[in-house]
Amino acid sequence: MKVMLAVASRHGATWEIGSHIVDVLSARDHSADLVTPESVTGLDGYDAAVVGSAVYLTQLLPSARQMLNRCRPEFAAMPLWLFASGLARPMSGARTAADLAQLADRLGARGFQLFRGRLERDTLSFAERVAAARVLNREGDHRDFDAVERWAAQIADSLDKTGPDAHLRAS
Repeated sequence: MKVMLAVASRHGATWEIGSHIVDVLSARDHSADLVTPESVTGLDGYDAAVVGSAVYLTQLLPSARQMLNRCRPEFAAMPLWLFASGLARPMSGARTAADLAQLADRLGARGFQLFRGRLERDTLSFAERVAAARVLNREGDHRDFDAVERWAAQIADSLDKTGPDAHLRAS
């Protein structure tokens, strides 16, 4: 199946997660394109989509939210998964997880995942450093690529079961 993987990433860590998902899907004989949300004008030619975003101040990046709204009717006609990353402390993700669950439900997504992220203070703006300090996020790379791989394999399993014409049969 042909999968669009749109990722909004401010400092590259979430993009790297998206790249890892593409690698897993490709290894499972799915064609996957890694793109930015800003470059998505439509979903023609795709059978499924995965949308990911970095999280700042408990929110997905605006470009991801705008694309999800812009393409909402098209997402309704295909398998969709969502993910977010950027929180170094699991407890600080409670609001983000609830928001992501609501967004996934509203869009009819088959699943969503919240991954821990990478925090490198020297790459952050002043406002981002203040916000990170306020919630006591620890500096470092907290991403779990084994968890990313397991989740991507679950997506590949689902795609293997549905096939490229599943969204047509559901209509």
